[in-house]
This record gives sequence, C-alpha cells and structure tokens, in this order.
Amino acid sequence: FYCLIHFYKRLTPQTTKMFEARLVQGNLLKKVLESLKDLLNEATWDCTDTGIQLQAMDNSHVSLVSVNLRADGFDKFRCDRNLSMGMNLGSMSKILRCAANDDIITVKAQDQADTVTFMFESPNQEKVSDYEMKLMNLDQEHLGIPETDYSAVIKMPSGEFQRVVRDLSQFGESVVISCTKEGVKFSAAGDIGTGNIKLAQTANVDKEEEAVIIEMQEPVTLTFACRYLNMFTKASCLASQVSLSMSPDVPLVVEYNIGEIGHVRYYLAPKIEDEDN
Repeated sequence: FYCLIHFYKRLTPQTTKMFEARLVQGNLLKKVLESLKDLLNEATWDCTDTGIQLQAMDNSHVSLVSVNLRADGFDKFRCDRNLSMGMNLGSMSKILRCAANDDIITVKAQDQADTVTFMFESPNQEKVSDYEMKLMNLDQEHLGIPETDYSAVIKMPSGEFQRVVRDLSQFGESVVISCTKEGVKFSAAGDIGTGNIKLAQTANVDKEEEAVIIEMQEPVTLTFACRYLNMFTKASCLASQVSLSMSPDVPLVVEYNIGEIGHVRYYLAPKIEDEDN
C-alpha cells in the first residue's frame, strides 16, 4: 500500500503555479507602455488574482505613476500566486513594438521564473510570435496614497490638454493652472512673452468626450513643471478624456481611464514659490 501511494504520486502530474494574462485588444498594452517609458526606466509589475498594478517614482522623485489593470478586463487571466516582475520598460516597449496593432497579446511567467514571455497572435491565427525577456530584481517602495477630497476636479478632452501643455511649453518651463467658477486657465511666462489659455465649462455638448466639466469646492491655483506634464500627455492615446484633480499643497493627479480595464494615474508635486528648481 505504501509503495502504491508513492508510485501514483510519481505518476500524478505536478501543477505548476503560473501567471497568464491574455488581451485581445493588445494595442492597449502597447499604449500603456508608450505612456510610461519616457518617465520610468524600470518598474515592477505586481500581479495578483485581482489584476496587475504598477507604482513607481521617476528618478527625480518629483512625479509618481500608478497603473491598475483589472483581471476582469482581460480575456483570460490566471495568477495562481502573487508575483512581482521587475522589468526594464525600454526593453519591454521594444518587444511590444514587434506586435501589430490588432494582435492578441498574452503575457506569461512561471512561478519564481527569471523570465517573462510575450506572445503575439494575429487575429486570423496565421502568425504567432513569442519573445522572452529577462526579469530584474528591483527595490520597490510602495507609497500609501491617501484618499483626498480635492478642491477642484477638471475633466476635459485629453487631446485638448495635450495641445495646451505643448503650446505653453514654448513660453516657459512652468504652467500655472488656475481653477475658478468661471473656468480653468493655463498660463506660462518666459523670455519670449506670456501665454494664457482659458477654457470655460461646456453647458451643452452632444459628445461627452468633448465636454469640459469642473467640480469645484474652492478656487485653486498651482504651478507645475511643463516637462512632466508633457510626459503625462503621452497617455492621451489611451482615453478621450482626462481628469485633473487639484488641492493646495498636495500633488496634482492626472488620470486617464483605459477603456473598461483600468487606469493610469500620474501624481506631480506643485512648484513652490521662490524656489529656483
């Protein structure tokens, strides 16, 4: 009897714990990487049975990025045990560029493996590619981001926000964002002069993605570095609308929703008056 137990145990296939996430809209993952790679060199993707999260600060510790991709947004999602995958985002971006925009993307990793596999399938299944990338051991520091009741929340077309930041970057290194009940004003000043862009709330608009909506408890005016705002707007490809949440003396939150799957949030510390840098 003892021998039989060991015999059958030996024949029983050992189930390997693993991680697998399949996304038919693989282009979304490519866009997420495009929105991160200029700000972060490397980061850790934390995988649990609820989804995939990333939280990382840029090298200067001025801004922070938080990504959440929910498990139910994937076409197939399996995570047998919590897994942290440290990746060079530049390398990951290069691999994802090998996928066509309409490819199905699957990300796989064995438990405790030192590599991750990206598989790209064409919609007609006639072409299947897979690429293996080495993982990194990264020191990760998760910050507890408190729930904040913001003084002002501005929702506006993401393309419009991108144009505003790009245009005002030509005038100075900083953008002043001022929100009042009349609307929101973006300003910049420098050697060549000044620029001001005012957006009023849209009372009636047929398309929700074209609306400018302001929820304000009190007026707020803060100054931010153009360089970082420009990098944040790389996520405009993910969403037609962006929300800007502001309160005095706390970081600005720039949020883009990724379809039905999750969000990318950027946090940026405001510039303090009379500060040289």
